Amino acid sequence: MKINPSNVDIIISAVSKEQYPETGLKEIALSGRSNVGKSSFINAICGRKGVARTSSKPGKTITLNFYNADNKFVFVDVPGYGYAKQSKSEREKWGGMIEGYLKNRETLSCVVQLIDLRHPPTNDDIAMYDFLKYYELPVIIVATKSDKIARGKIQKHISVIKRELEMEPEDQIFPFSSVDKVKLPEIMTALQKFV
Repeated sequence: MKINPSNVDIIISAVSKEQYPETGLKEIALSGRSNVGKSSFINAICGRKGVARTSSKPGKTITLNFYNADNKFVFVDVPGYGYAKQSKSEREKWGGMIEGYLKNRETLSCVVQLIDLRHPPTNDDIAMYDFLKYYELPVIIVATKSDKIARGKIQKHISVIKRELEMEPEDQIFPFSSVDKVKLPEIMTALQKFV
């Protein structure tokens, strides 16, 4: 699956289901901790910098951002979890919005859960994976920032993620770096099944 970078655009930043776009395309949601590299991942998949704005401040995405990926599918960037500086009521509001989208959106075909390869999964990572499995949502794990780890140690870190999440054998996991993009073709092939 190839995406034409010039044919990628944000459709809407939505805060309620009334705003969700009806495109007729399948949706792939991106979930992950704040600062795990979701924006960089979107830009890498879409082949263009600046499609999704990267920020050094975690917790900046507070809406569901829908991106049309070359009329092949819609990427939905979900607010990052685990960012403590937002007020409890704000976090609960987002939590309800995210949960409602993931549980009820009929066009959602897969969730890509991003986890920082350098560290074991957080409690929030584990809770999100368990949530996705409970609602029987197909999930692909992308372990980000793999360029920060010596190549010989990547498999060891992958094993830690698999063990901590108690990953089911049918779920795929890919180490990924938005710097070298080595695994991008494999990830695109995995995504293609869901669009």
